[in-house]
Amino acid sequence: MTTAGTTLTGSRASAEAVRAVNRLTRRWASAAQDGTAFSATGVWPLLAFLADGAAGPARAELAEALGVPAGQAAGAARELLAALASVSGLDAALGLWAHQGLPLREEWRTGLPAGTYGAFGDDLVTAQERLDRWASERTGGLVERMPVTLTRDARMVLAGALALRTTWRQPFDEQPLRPDTGPWQGRTLRGLHRRGPRPDRVGVTGTPDGFVTALTVPGDNGIDVHLVLGEERMTPGQVLTAGVEIVERALPLTPGGTLPHGHVGPGLHVEQQPTVSPEPPSLDVRTVAYEVRADHDLLSLAPLFGLTTASDANHGHFPGISPHPLAIGQARQSALAQFGPLGFRSAAVTAVMAAPGGAPPQPRYESTVVRTVLDRPFAFLAADRESRLVLVAGWVTDPTPYPPAWT
Repeated sequence: MTTAGTTLTGSRASAEAVRAVNRLTRRWASAAQDGTAFSATGVWPLLAFLADGAAGPARAELAEALGVPAGQAAGAARELLAALASVSGLDAALGLWAHQGLPLREEWRTGLPAGTYGAFGDDLVTAQERLDRWASERTGGLVERMPVTLTRDARMVLAGALALRTTWRQPFDEQPLRPDTGPWQGRTLRGLHRRGPRPDRVGVTGTPDGFVTALTVPGDNGIDVHLVLGEERMTPGQVLTAGVEIVERALPLTPGGTLPHGHVGPGLHVEQQPTVSPEPPSLDVRTVAYEVRADHDLLSLAPLFGLTTASDANHGHFPGISPHPLAIGQARQSALAQFGPLGFRSAAVTAVMAAPGGAPPQPRYESTVVRTVLDRPFAFLAADRESRLVLVAGWVTDPTPYPPAWT
């Protein structure tokens, strides 16, 4: 989590950037529909560098979307990118490509991180291949191509890449999951199950839109994935917005270990189970594996990203970037999220020989079990544990089916 003594929360500016990025995540989450994955952390630095070179209404709109003054945006973006590079399991990169005929303001270009600049000419096929290769290399092949397509009037491409990975501290077991009710009823899903001694990793809270249950799945490198299940009547945007506030600890959770017996939240039950020996309270989790891919046209949500004026091609909006008039022609994001048991599979043979013996032990004790079941659409948010920066978020509607060969 550290590089040269710096962390994501190591300075006031970084803390301000974290709050600003999470604010953009909340606003984007409110527009979420159906299955999706998105990363405001991947967009925010690009908007910041654009704001640094913008003027007039475009500059004001970008500053509003960013949540920081335009004059401070580039510095905050540089610091955020440097801090992201220090997080174990997280790779972040920025790339700039300009047409060979476009002069750039030296003061703006040199304000970008080192090693980000490239050029392209009129051979758009070769240039596109180079951009696609950059996207694939910076994400370990998870995103295979650049989300924008070069056209004859393209003059500059500013791109960011973000890739994260983590391994669960406690793995899940795989088993088929067949929901009895809800949108996934009748399907056999790739269920994930685990039981452990930390009931406070799940909790419940109330929001103006309804109650939500939140489960934290800790990674081994400072990245946690939060799974959030709302009441059935709640929209994806309402559940995701609540999830961001839970990550930020703006919404306090009542932890599982302090909840009364019974149905205490969406997908959440507390019950007593008989045991043959004294056992501490435990957390029993059943959820699903999933892979979510999404492509976003940011200009379809131009006000959200401060790009309304900036995308008006009748005027130039970035005199701080180039003396030639520039406007935003395309703005897109491709995102991917995968959730599984560990990425590791193994086989074992177990033999039990029955032989004459004494009577089997009878249950003499009871243990509290906090049981969490996520078997209908839910939200996910991957966040840096220390700073509580949301790195990627989304909504699961189509979980992975159970492998046909295993059924």
